[in-house]
Amino acid sequence: MHSDESWFNDLFARHSADLYRYFARRAPSDDVDDLTADVFATAWRRREDVPAEAELPWLYRTAGFVLANHRRKGRPTPVAELPEQIDPADSAYAAIESEEIRRVLDVLSPRDRQVLLLAAWEGLKGAELAEVLGLSRAAADAALYRARTHLTRAWEDRPTSG
Repeated sequence: MHSDESWFNDLFARHSADLYRYFARRAPSDDVDDLTADVFATAWRRREDVPAEAELPWLYRTAGFVLANHRRKGRPTPVAELPEQIDPADSAYAAIESEEIRRVLDVLSPRDRQVLLLAAWEGLKGAELAEVLGLSRAAADAALYRARTHLTRAWEDRPTSG
């Protein structure tokens, strides 16, 4: 199915910038190129598993696993087999400049932060969000709704100055 170089070159051309931005918001700048390359190396090795109708969500899900491995081991590591669960600790919110917004995100669960950042920063919704999270469409919609509700509550309950 996905056995030729033209498929891979097209995949890389369409999605490398998205993955680069994904890692730029979540990892040290020195590691971004290597992490992005690890995802594409995994895509090449597992090209028969990459769904034609959902390539970008598959890449984002793989990126989550690559990042989790990187954080656990302290250095970029190619992923031969994807682990069962993604690392729930996502430091992407550290890139947010507003201290007030960062404090509000800090009170959310790691899963809520992950869902919100995938929706807001990566623009994922519906079936794509479900694919990345490894959930059904209904469960992903529910997770996004819960995360937004928790975010709204945390924002309303935040201490304000003055």
